[in-house]
Amino acid sequence: MLRIAAVLLFALYFVLSQPLWFAGALVITLVTAPFDRRRALLHRYTCLWGGHYARLMPGWDVRVLGREHIAPGGVYVLCSNHQSHVDTLVLFTLFRHFKWVAKASVFRVPFIGWNMSLNRYVALRRGDNASIAAMIRSCRANLDAGSSVFMFPEGTRSRDGRIHGFKHGAFSLAAEADVPVVPIVLDGTRAALPKSSWRIGLDRARLPITVQVLPPVALADLAPGAGAAELRAEVRARMIAALAALRKVTPAEVDGQAGSGPRREDAA
Repeated sequence: MLRIAAVLLFALYFVLSQPLWFAGALVITLVTAPFDRRRALLHRYTCLWGGHYARLMPGWDVRVLGREHIAPGGVYVLCSNHQSHVDTLVLFTLFRHFKWVAKASVFRVPFIGWNMSLNRYVALRRGDNASIAAMIRSCRANLDAGSSVFMFPEGTRSRDGRIHGFKHGAFSLAAEADVPVVPIVLDGTRAALPKSSWRIGLDRARLPITVQVLPPVALADLAPGAGAAELRAEVRARMIAALAALRKVTPAEVDGQAGSGPRREDAA
């Protein structure tokens, strides 16, 4: 009962605090827009805004490992597996500069979505070829301007916590722009808030959530003649190996494209 009460209080704070945080974002935008074209300061403020929710949520124990693999001032395509609605809040705890690629509908969400527009994050309408092309152009422009971009290459949240197939966009973009891909493995958020559910996990007093940043992967690190397809395969293999190590299972047990035989339950 105490845990439920704490979560309800947090939910109340989450709702009531958003207008105040958004007001701060408006002030920062007005003051810095003339000289901060990349919205770097606003994004840092947004990391504080989103990340502090992840830190304050009762029972969540968020750990960030390997942050040093994202060098301050470096330009990358950041790629993470996707487990839950709360992934973005948790990933803000990275406190590194990047532009999200997110569904266009999210930008219409009051306060949080409006702030995404202020940050000039990149909107995408799934299945819309014109929107996909515009997204690629916007991402390339951001990379050229010195901003990393953050994408979920699975395209949607995993229902079973395993890593499923990757779409090619992030890797074609990295190959064309000649920037490294930074693989990021996220685990624990599915237990916090599963896909197609708004039921917050309250079955344990302490829920470990891990964000593990892996070393960057560049085309130059691969065999001569490698392209976007090989880059995608290498990044996915490394992420599967890292997630399996976190859960202390075999890689096949976290590979969403592996055989459909029996596997151990998600140990998030």
